[in-house]
Amino acid sequence: MKPEYKPFVDELIELCIREDIGDGDHTSLSCIPADEHGRMRLLCKQEGTIAGIEIAQLVLQRLDPEMKFEQILHDGDRVAPGDVAFYVSGRLRSLLQAERILLNIMQRMSGVATQTAVYVKRLEGLRTKVLDTRKTTPGMRVLDKMAVKIGGGENHRMGLFDMILLKDNHIDFAGGIRPAIEGVRRYLAAKGKTIPIECEVRTLEDIDEVFAAGGVDRIMFDNFTPEMTRRAVEKVAGRCETESSGGITLDTMRDYAECGVDFISVGAVSLKKKSLDMSLKACE
Repeated sequence: MKPEYKPFVDELIELCIREDIGDGDHTSLSCIPADEHGRMRLLCKQEGTIAGIEIAQLVLQRLDPEMKFEQILHDGDRVAPGDVAFYVSGRLRSLLQAERILLNIMQRMSGVATQTAVYVKRLEGLRTKVLDTRKTTPGMRVLDKMAVKIGGGENHRMGLFDMILLKDNHIDFAGGIRPAIEGVRRYLAAKGKTIPIECEVRTLEDIDEVFAAGGVDRIMFDNFTPEMTRRAVEKVAGRCETESSGGITLDTMRDYAECGVDFISVGAVSLKKKSLDMSLKACE
């Protein structure tokens, strides 16, 4: 886990516990003795890429530091029905409290990782990387970002705070590409910040404007055709990173990658994922 992700993860785990347990797991408290111990296993029931084992450990530690965790698989492993990811033993009340929180997180993350791996596979043999986006469920972004990385993709910015991305609305409201970029540079200098700058372009002529304004760290080609993308990459000529975005699907992304772009951002890796089926059940 990236160190900068840890505060988000800790806060999310706390929210999950408050949301699910509230003032107590009254079902377990009413019928399970406090000193009763047992063992459970995480069973995979569907083929895919598993993700969230690291987070599952954090959930278990938060609920009961005395639980014992026996890890079999690792985040990023390919799994098939019947594979066991890990065993965990401890107080039954703690295990039962952890069950749904742990499964919700792992099923979602594994779904994102599995979906990402499909997109990454489509670009096999090319240097272009698959990027995620900010199109995530509110509050769950950190898990989606981690899952994309586990699935073989790369992370775009976490939020509005760790990268400047001048999109069409920023550019239009600022009065054009040049005043937008110049405004960014003045702002960063005044604040003493060194975060990267990306600028969206809508035409090939916009690329010239970007470099006339002093250039940026990355240019995003928004809703370009593959032919426009090829010409755009040639025009940039390695002076900064390049990214394709907008309307790119699994079926068309290789056409864009073959144009030589560094990155292709795809919202579908987090938006259109299907949770991976798994269960946490009692065992010997």
